[in-house]
Amino acid sequence: MSEVPYAMSINGQRVFSGETAQAINPATEQLICDFPMASREHLEAAVAAAKAAFPAWAATPVEARQRSLEALADVIEQNQEAFIELLITEQGKGRGGAEWEIGGAIHWCREIAKQRLEEEVVLRQGDEEVVTRHTPIGVVGAITPWNFPLLLAVWKIAPALMTGNTLVLKPSPFTPLCTLWFGELAQAVLPAGVFNVVSGGNELGQWLTEHPDIGKISFTGSTSTGRRVMQSAASNLKRLTLELGGNDPAIVLPDVDPKAVAKDLFWASFANSAQFCVASKRLYIHEDIYDELARELVAYAQGVKLGNGMEPDTELGPLQNRMQYEKVCDLLEDSRRAGHRFLIGGEVGSGPGFFIPVTLIDNPPEDSRCVVEEAFGPVLPLLKYRDLDDVIARANDTPYGLAASVWGRDVQAAERVARRIEAGTVWINQAHVFSPGFAFGGHKQSGLGIENSLHGLAEYTNMQTLMRKVLP
Repeated sequence: MSEVPYAMSINGQRVFSGETAQAINPATEQLICDFPMASREHLEAAVAAAKAAFPAWAATPVEARQRSLEALADVIEQNQEAFIELLITEQGKGRGGAEWEIGGAIHWCREIAKQRLEEEVVLRQGDEEVVTRHTPIGVVGAITPWNFPLLLAVWKIAPALMTGNTLVLKPSPFTPLCTLWFGELAQAVLPAGVFNVVSGGNELGQWLTEHPDIGKISFTGSTSTGRRVMQSAASNLKRLTLELGGNDPAIVLPDVDPKAVAKDLFWASFANSAQFCVASKRLYIHEDIYDELARELVAYAQGVKLGNGMEPDTELGPLQNRMQYEKVCDLLEDSRRAGHRFLIGGEVGSGPGFFIPVTLIDNPPEDSRCVVEEAFGPVLPLLKYRDLDDVIARANDTPYGLAASVWGRDVQAAERVARRIEAGTVWINQAHVFSPGFAFGGHKQSGLGIENSLHGLAEYTNMQTLMRKVLP
């Protein structure tokens, strides 16, 4: 049995469990440490603590809650280097990616702390007044994924606490360590019970989503799991925010300079080893520039270092876990069986670690698995098109609608294309631009609700209309 250095946080206390699981370094497949697995009793204690803490926290002045969020940002910042190294170790990403994520978590705490949902006077007439206001929901249950474990946790923690809710958060069992540690550090700046972290597997997620004392679930993960979350949440009509999968198209118009856009298109597709819900997963290239852009992408890919994130200059790390690694290996094998042409990659090594090389597939059929499925790994089909209406139809021919991008020198022409794409976010000549002030959410089966911006903040509230009249 290895050391269990990270504890759950329940009602302000460090809590361990008789049952543990193992956190594995995906670059080496070596054990990092054991971590606690919550029992049903642990969850009940966490929800009870959050429920008991809710009235006082909801009544806390917004300025005090703001200071608490700023203190949470300070906690991360004071331990920034340690968080970066722990994130590399448990998630696998390179140092640049880890710095971006930890820096983002600090930034989100500080910026969400500045957001306000002001009361709106809808009518003021004679002795009558109508006011719309936002009230906290109660106990929020949050479930976070393994690709950006701390940043996407903060996307939920910050707005939930800022709006006066209390929280029970379950991190992915593949990447629990940064979140467990943050939960422990947070207890020094928050009242007991306001923010609880419990670690466990799928069973814990189901208990959380079904729990009658939880008023909202905020979930980031796969569409298939999102459906199950939605079913469980129906038990007491929980409010829901679901940020789910995507099969995001990128459309490259014929007027671009392939050499000028190759680098940006590469990282739009392969950042975080393509373990990114908004990664460009289908790259549609006009036939006039297809061959040249394909060559430029291959040339750029050949200079990108794949390896352990702890090694200098590593830009792409392994996939985070064996389950995902085997899914992507199966997808590659399907392409081999189908006779697809690999422009680069396609062969998986035999060494330790869940490493998949950058793989570009040359114009596979539109109904290929590598086109219609979300790989969530570094496998990208390059797809040729001639007609603009046709490529827009192909881009939209998916049950997903999370994000997309359009690339062209004529920005007005690119925007006309972008406005026809069925997705919650469409970037023009850029990708992966996020902000606490920008609304982010999916269309179709890519999700429900909004994260970030005042729209996202409002997702953690109920709307109440007060109608006042003076008695004679």
